[in-house]
Amino acid sequence: MNMKIKEGYRPNVAMVVINSENKVLICRRRNTQTWQFPQGGIDADEDIKEAMYRELFEEVGLSKQDIEVIGESKATITYDIPKTLRSLVLGGKFKGQDQKWFLLRIKNDECNINLENEALPEFEEFEWVSYWRPLDRIIDFKKEAYRRALMELRHLL
Repeated sequence: MNMKIKEGYRPNVAMVVINSENKVLICRRRNTQTWQFPQGGIDADEDIKEAMYRELFEEVGLSKQDIEVIGESKATITYDIPKTLRSLVLGGKFKGQDQKWFLLRIKNDECNINLENEALPEFEEFEWVSYWRPLDRIIDFKKEAYRRALMELRHLL
C-alpha cells in the first residue's frame, strides 16, 4: 500500500501506541520541550506499513513482534508547518506533512522502549499518558491533526 503524494507535503506515518491500560506513548524531542507521538517520513517506493514498522523501531525500539496493529486512519491527515519554521524543519522542502495514522497495542507492558536506536536519536524521554493528554502537550500547529486522529481511532479501543 503506497500513499498518493500531496504536492508540497511530506508523506508520513504516525503511530498511537497503547498499552494494556489504554495509555498512549508520548515522547519528548531531544533538546526541546516538544512532545509528540512516534512519526516519520515514508521513503520513496516504501510501503506505508513497512515505513510504520521501520520508524517505530528507529524511534522507540519496538519491533513488529512487539505490537499488534489495531487499526488505521481511513484517509491521511495533513498539517501545515508555520511559514516562520519551514526553513528549520525537514530541510525547508515541505509546507507540511500528510500523515497516515496507525493505532498499535504493545503485546507486553514490560516491553522495553528504547530511544537510542539511531546515531542521532529523535527523542530523549517518554511517558505513558491518558488517551487525550497529548492534546495538552503537542505543539500548536499539530494539535488539530492529533485531535482528528485520536477522534477517528478512539472507537477501536
